[in-house]
Amino acid sequence: MSYTVAFVDDKRINRNDFERKIHMVEGLSLVFSAGSGHECMEILEGMAPGKLPQVIFMDLEMPEMDGIETIRLAKTLNPEIFFLALTVFDDDDRIFEAITAGASGYLLKHEPAHVLKEAVINVLEYGGAPMSPSIARKTLQLLSKITPPESEAQSAAIPGHITDREKEILSHLVKGWDAKKIAAHLDVSTLTVRTHIARIYHKLHINSRAQAISLAYRNKWFDR
Repeated sequence: MSYTVAFVDDKRINRNDFERKIHMVEGLSLVFSAGSGHECMEILEGMAPGKLPQVIFMDLEMPEMDGIETIRLAKTLNPEIFFLALTVFDDDDRIFEAITAGASGYLLKHEPAHVLKEAVINVLEYGGAPMSPSIARKTLQLLSKITPPESEAQSAAIPGHITDREKEILSHLVKGWDAKKIAAHLDVSTLTVRTHIARIYHKLHINSRAQAISLAYRNKWFDR
């Protein structure tokens, strides 16, 4: 199976390096590379729905329209596209901004070709949230910071329009399970689980697994 990807970075040397990496592995097809957020949006707006890339690797540190703004706008217009943020920094603020903008994963730019492919498979096939190890550690630290202590927490109940099945699936997402593992546990298809996850995101007004986990942590939905 071949997966379609795109790459957005303002530096030509980085675009060349990414294209080289994509050509090193089988199963990935580069739809386009863009040198700015504005160029990315122009390309996406001119593409037919069936021709859109499945995953876009997005540099965060770009002048004018940066990666965070581009992800937020593109995700609003094309919610079916997954975005993986790329950066040379593992900065707390940028991680949080990327997650809230709708990024499904967060990788450092130096990752080798096979890691990029694994990240694409992870997010598309298993509903995962791929992250470089140092980014994953930072994310856990960030979640601990935004989750208030027991004595200060003001938890809110899970919204009533979330069904029991969706609550169950959300609880597994919070445990770090991917769609394939949840499907096996519930004895349903992976597609069924992904459909439930999409409905959960819509009902909670979020765009990614990371946002779902953050919301559940903040409100202590599964700590009772």
